[in-house]
Amino acid sequence: MPSPLAHNVATEREVAPLIAALASAGGRVIRPADNPPHGGLRGYVTDPDDHAWGEIAWNPGFAMDEAGNVRFGL
Repeated sequence: MPSPLAHNVATEREVAPLIAALASAGGRVIRPADNPPHGGLRGYVTDPDDHAWGEIAWNPGFAMDEAGNVRFGL
């Protein structure tokens, strides 16, 4: 499922609660959190107007800094 945006989180435990919080704020879960073939954990949500907002994901291969920015080893 392609996604226009991705919001990466630092830990696996953050994915499902963030998806639930977005749904309780008026969004809709279009794919519950699951494990993609490449690893990690991801799920997809819409905004309250039912536009596909994006992917909420944890990827064990992505390092994140204290500000939540993904670092790719540059």
